[in-house]
Amino acid sequence: MEITTKHLTYYRRKATNVIMLSFSFIAAIITIVPLFLVFYYTVKEGATYLNLDFFTKLPTPIGEPGGGMVNAIVGTLILIGIGGGIGIPVGMLSGIYLSEFGKNKFGALVRFLADVMSGIPSIVVGVVAYTLVVLPMKHFSALAGGVALAILMIPTITRTTEEMIKLVPHSYREAGLALGISKWKTSLFIVLKTAWKGIATGILLGLARAAGETAPLLFTALGNRFWSTNIFRPIASLTVFIYEYSKAPFKDWNEQAWTAALVLIMLISVLSLVFKFITRSKY
Repeated sequence: MEITTKHLTYYRRKATNVIMLSFSFIAAIITIVPLFLVFYYTVKEGATYLNLDFFTKLPTPIGEPGGGMVNAIVGTLILIGIGGGIGIPVGMLSGIYLSEFGKNKFGALVRFLADVMSGIPSIVVGVVAYTLVVLPMKHFSALAGGVALAILMIPTITRTTEEMIKLVPHSYREAGLALGISKWKTSLFIVLKTAWKGIATGILLGLARAAGETAPLLFTALGNRFWSTNIFRPIASLTVFIYEYSKAPFKDWNEQAWTAALVLIMLISVLSLVFKFITRSKY
């Protein structure tokens, strides 16, 4: 059988396809393996103190075994709640503006600043929040920590919202306008609802990043070894406890730091499941 140029082209395309699929599969494995190792090692090291006391008791004094981090768990939820309460509406509305009304110089400036903010180190954000909130209040507080976390969330949510709304077909907007619905209502109740799944993913990314931050909280919420839910006073958080306990010269504290890391991963996983449930398709 004579091999023609057409056959050679076909075999070359098949070989190229197999090679590229192999590289893609290897890249996927390289991506998954580190994540699996982090999760595995955290579970292995953190399961030691994962018991009911960890979720119901306060930290014990230095030298005493046992105790828990219930104040840090509640404090983390409060900080995420404050940050989300500020950052999510601002980020979503900014994204809607950039996508629907931001085709001008001001929109380009906002888009550029959002990209710049995404790359700012979190410790710098902590210093900014310290200057804006802590110094005027003259003391550390959960509110200051929430503001710092909100600043970190806003760029991610803004850019994700903008890109997801851009994916909505223009015919949806035309249909709304043809029915006599104003442009802002079309954007809010039709376009935003259509893009909600992608926007929820961006919100989750913003919350996950904020939940894992330590540096901004050292300048704002500070930390607290006692029970406190007052947003105008220093408050405990899992990330600050992980930082303090991991560098302490006590094996008991080091092990509790691993458990706190595991609980933080579990917390982010629960948030992910909640968002998946909320944004699930009806059918």
